[in-house]
Amino acid sequence: MLDRIKACLPSLAPAEQRVAQLVLSDARAFASLPVTELAARAHVSKPTVIRFCRSVGYDGLSDFKLKLAGNVSEGVPFIHRSVDADDKTGDVLVKVIDNTVAAFLKYRNDASSALIEKAVLALVATCSSGQRIEFFGVGNSGIVAQDAQHKFFRLGVHAIAYSDGHLQVMSASLLRPGDCVVIISNSGRTRDLMDACDIARKNGATTIVITASGSPLAAAGHIHLAADHPEGYDRYSPMVSRLLHLMIIDILATCVALRIGSPTLHPLLKEMKNNLRSKRYT
Repeated sequence: MLDRIKACLPSLAPAEQRVAQLVLSDARAFASLPVTELAARAHVSKPTVIRFCRSVGYDGLSDFKLKLAGNVSEGVPFIHRSVDADDKTGDVLVKVIDNTVAAFLKYRNDASSALIEKAVLALVATCSSGQRIEFFGVGNSGIVAQDAQHKFFRLGVHAIAYSDGHLQVMSASLLRPGDCVVIISNSGRTRDLMDACDIARKNGATTIVITASGSPLAAAGHIHLAADHPEGYDRYSPMVSRLLHLMIIDILATCVALRIGSPTLHPLLKEMKNNLRSKRYT
């Protein structure tokens, strides 16, 4: 990102160049300061700061600072280094958390809001017509599928989750046009999931796949939400991909809840919480 700004320097107006130099001198500070302070430090007006952001290809100051903060955070210590056998507990704590945060920030910067919107509209259409929403996953992705069912059930949306390959294939055989299935896989190479996706699609159901770019599953679904985080095979490798998939499910569930906009949703959630609370020991 900083190389891109350097390349743009000759084409910028002199006042915008002063803003660029401020970014290049301390990117971390620029990402955290308000526009008034940025303008004062660069000796320019506040509109000039915004014009600079647009001149280097961003929608405005908010978009620029968001992307800059993500890049800065991805560069914190340990981010791209695996855990070592001689690491102390404090080192492991920092490395695991920083690698997870970096994966989330990378997804935020790379994710396609247009594709997420397309997936949300498909889920809302299925929900509104009272047809089937199903979640498929195997292994760690099966845990994500169960979490997705739970989140959508809380919205009053009847959904089913399957983590068994045979049940997934059988269930996909029962799907029809208007139904929707979300298939979750880190590698995108699980045979049962591929078969289930192919069957569901042939039966006319909308298939949303959450998987790595370039995987066989990515090309098999109607809507591909790319979740790119390669898992290592060393004994200390954290399962960041599962957390990434859970976050994507959170985004879909939140957007669906907003689109449904049912006046009964909040009372329903409150009733669920009260009923669950009454079952607890005091």
